[in-house]
Amino acid sequence: MERITSDEPMPAHLRGAIIALGNFDGFHAGHQAVVGRAVARARAEGRPAIVATFDPHPISHFRPDLPFFRLTTLAQRERLFAAAGADAMLVFRFGAEMAAMSAEAFVDLLCGRLAAAGVVTGEDFTFGRGRSGTIATLAALGASHGLAVEAVAAVRDETGAVISSSRIREALAAGDCATATRLLTRPFTIAAPVIHGDKRGRTIGFPTANMDLGDYLRPAYGIYAVRVLLADGRVLPGAANLGIRPTFQPPKELLETYIFDFSESLYDQTVEIALIERLRSEEKFDSLEALVAQMDEDVARARAILAATP
Repeated sequence: MERITSDEPMPAHLRGAIIALGNFDGFHAGHQAVVGRAVARARAEGRPAIVATFDPHPISHFRPDLPFFRLTTLAQRERLFAAAGADAMLVFRFGAEMAAMSAEAFVDLLCGRLAAAGVVTGEDFTFGRGRSGTIATLAALGASHGLAVEAVAAVRDETGAVISSSRIREALAAGDCATATRLLTRPFTIAAPVIHGDKRGRTIGFPTANMDLGDYLRPAYGIYAVRVLLADGRVLPGAANLGIRPTFQPPKELLETYIFDFSESLYDQTVEIALIERLRSEEKFDSLEALVAQMDEDVARARAILAATP
């Protein structure tokens, strides 16, 4: 799997590709349908399959005041795209220059420097300055370059509602891991290096792997049953506190994960924490004894949930 950027020429072996075009933050079931179609078409035509994404997300350029909202990192997307069968990930560096680019200039970029033979995207894809370009625009402008354009209809869930990143964000903000997992087709997962904390957990029998949340969307604060993917491929059960730890001062936002029956050092290693189920909201306890008693209950409940969850 290769990673390339839009500001450099397309490598010779990737020219003439079919490009899945979108942002694909989250890479949910609807995104997977677009990429799946692009990969299938590329294979049928004997062409490379490339998945494009925008980084930073265009919304963060136009609305820098918005709270954190990302569902994946670039590294996570790269792995997901590779697993879907893509040969490369194309990163459009989104900034003032791209925001000012006309729809015509964007299509010229696709057909010129990026040498695309075709693009597949969702039917609601827009592009160009002021979001002036639509699928119809893309098809019309691409026709003069010989660019084949295909739009994939929105994917709906069993209720008939369109699957979207917005719905996933709403579910996570409500602590509804089941809905987020169903729409994503996998649990929402936070990947980050393990950092040094204040080491209070080890003094009360619950040593934790601490992680900064970075640019990720903040799910509802609380205690979660989680699965932990280590760098060496092991998947381990655990319970995590996501929030500001109101019992301790000063408040500090962290993801703190207690991995069951585990005592190895993980400092500076990048691990992934998959949120399986939210057990409860954060609470402030009057004593460490009360906190430990509650944590014992949380761990027991998390073990039972994880044992019952494939």
